[in-house]
Amino acid sequence: MRKVYPALLTQNESGEFTIRVPDVNGCVTTGKTLEETLDNIRDALAGCLCSLEDAGQSLPEPSTPAAVADSQSTVVLVDVDPLEYRKQTDTKFVRKNVSMPAWLAYMADKRGLNRSQILQEALKKELQIN
Repeated sequence: MRKVYPALLTQNESGEFTIRVPDVNGCVTTGKTLEETLDNIRDALAGCLCSLEDAGQSLPEPSTPAAVADSQSTVVLVDVDPLEYRKQTDTKFVRKNVSMPAWLAYMADKRGLNRSQILQEALKKELQIN
C-alpha cells in the first residue's frame, strides 16, 4: 500500500530544513541535514496517514509535483507504506476473544496447538500480508 506524495522543502538562513506535505494537513517537520529531514517527513507522513485511517477517513490522493510547486521551495517526492509503518511501530499485542465449537477447542488443546499463532497466520494469509 505504498503511496508517494510531493513535499515542499525549504532551507532557512541557518541551514536547517523544513518540509511539509501539502496534501496532508499538519504534516510538517524539520531537520538539521537533508537526510534527517527526509527521514523525519517519511515518519511524520506515515503517522499522519495512519491517524487518518484510524479516524475512518480515506487517505488523500497525492497531487502532482507541478500542482504543489512554489517559487520558495523545492519539490521532493516522499514514499511511505502505512502498513509497514504500523508493523514497525504498533507492536503491542491485543487480546481478542474468539468463539469456536467446544469440540474444536478440545482437539486443539489435546494437540497442544497455539491458537493465537494459528489465528495470526490465518489472518495474514487471508489479508495477503507477508
